[in-house]
Amino acid sequence: MNNKFYHITLVVLGLLLVNNAYSQDNPTAIAPTGIEIVEQLEKPKNNQKFDEKDKAGYLLVYFKDQNQSAYMAISSDGYTFTDINSGNPIFIGSELAEQKGVRDPHITRGPDGAFYLAMTDLHIFGKRAGFRDTDWQRPLEKYGWGNNRALVLMKSYDLIHWTHSDFRVDTAFPELGDIDCSWAPQTIYDPGEKKMMVYFTIRYNNKNANIYYSYTNDEFTKLETTPKLVTAIGGIDADITKVGDKYQMFYVAGAKIKHAVSDKINQDFTGEDKRIDPEEVNTEAPNVFKRIGTDTYVLMYDVYGLRTSNMGFSETKDFVTYQDIGHFNKGIMKTTNFTSPKHGAITYLTKQELKAIAEHWKMDND
Repeated sequence: MNNKFYHITLVVLGLLLVNNAYSQDNPTAIAPTGIEIVEQLEKPKNNQKFDEKDKAGYLLVYFKDQNQSAYMAISSDGYTFTDINSGNPIFIGSELAEQKGVRDPHITRGPDGAFYLAMTDLHIFGKRAGFRDTDWQRPLEKYGWGNNRALVLMKSYDLIHWTHSDFRVDTAFPELGDIDCSWAPQTIYDPGEKKMMVYFTIRYNNKNANIYYSYTNDEFTKLETTPKLVTAIGGIDADITKVGDKYQMFYVAGAKIKHAVSDKINQDFTGEDKRIDPEEVNTEAPNVFKRIGTDTYVLMYDVYGLRTSNMGFSETKDFVTYQDIGHFNKGIMKTTNFTSPKHGAITYLTKQELKAIAEHWKMDND
């Protein structure tokens, strides 16, 4: 084939594939992601403790079912979010995960200023995408859907250079026994232990799912302690946020968002029976963030029972009463260049970071 014609053909094909938004049957990214996986991170020389006064914007991570990859979007006001890579994924599941897909991304800031990103290692369309010969890795009859056992752990100081680890929970901790799957990892700093704590869901016997916690190494490449139950409350998809001297935990039970509270980070949570979110369809993946400079907290959740799915939002100041503020683009919360985000999480950015992100990903962020 003529080289010039071959080059033009590839360019046209690439543009067509980009416009088709990475279909489920073609999970490989076409556009550059803008990130680099590195062996180890170099802590910035001027790095300092991340504090409330430094917050100037918001960073949203989410994933899409179409390609089992994760995205990032930013906002300067906490109401309108713009995808930083023109609607293209930042974290490519086929490159980062044992099962060639990532889901349920969660990101937080540590007291060291670093970003800690944790994701589920799972491709629910793995057979269709050609990554395996069966619907799931192991027999559905015994292990149920998913039967995925790895967590993707990543750390960065600048959102560009990231370390990466695909950590198998079951092989690291054989004392856990034959687990069905592990998923929906989230991270919080434990001031008592002075360590980052990852908490996530483990399921046994295709029915018993509960929330477990473990502490990580400083590099955020592995869990160092045998996972233990956070609480006896039967739930999944937990989100823990420290507010004052209490820890507010939102979780999922019966495909509804529930709430519990404790004065300890990983035990003695007292739950409520009532549904917290205002939806009439199934919901999951709660995540709480505070509006900068206010005493208002926003509860975000995945309204996966909708067709098409969307994020829902409620505001609270006391974690007793909640005001429904709608869905993305159907209320005061907006997206500018993406739709149907799933299982998202929000953390904070400095003014300098907002500017650096806009420059690196060539965004018009006025």
